Amino acid sequence: MGGQTRILLVSGSTRGGSTNTAALRTARAAAPDGVIAELYEDLARLPAFVPDDREPDHPAVTELSRRIKAADAVLFCTPEYAGSLPGSLKNLLDWTVGGGELYGKPVAWINVAAEGRGGGADAALATVLGYVGAVVVTPGPVRVFVARETVGPDGLVGDERVRAALAEVLALVALRAAAPL
Repeated sequence: MGGQTRILLVSGSTRGGSTNTAALRTARAAAPDGVIAELYEDLARLPAFVPDDREPDHPAVTELSRRIKAADAVLFCTPEYAGSLPGSLKNLLDWTVGGGELYGKPVAWINVAAEGRGGGADAALATVLGYVGAVVVTPGPVRVFVARETVGPDGLVGDERVRAALAEVLALVALRAAAPL
């Protein structure tokens, strides 16, 4: 790793103004020294995963694979839709099954929903990450509530307590990614 830890940040939301994406942007802005946090922003560009008709040479799929492989760890933040993962995030995860990009990769996720919400997405993400052989480095989701009104026009969370909590999560993931598994 050469003293640098690369963490790929993946939001499960394609919605403009997403608190999930804002949380990851804020974590990226608060990255400690030695941590390179990169936000994956091409979720909506991925083609639908069709097992019988895979497009492994599709540029968006090739880029996703490259970015996951280059990362030392992946940090997810996703909303819950219809009691589970958003289809676009499940689609991204499906693309990683055949290539094994997440196998053995340290991962964690943040849940920014209000207390009592998001449990279906948490359960589904835990199941899929286990299936693809990712190494979950936290005991489930790290809960950091992000109120919509705390997101500024720059797309960053302005609440200092939330910013500090997100920086702490990123530092924890970096620490775990640097430790032998």
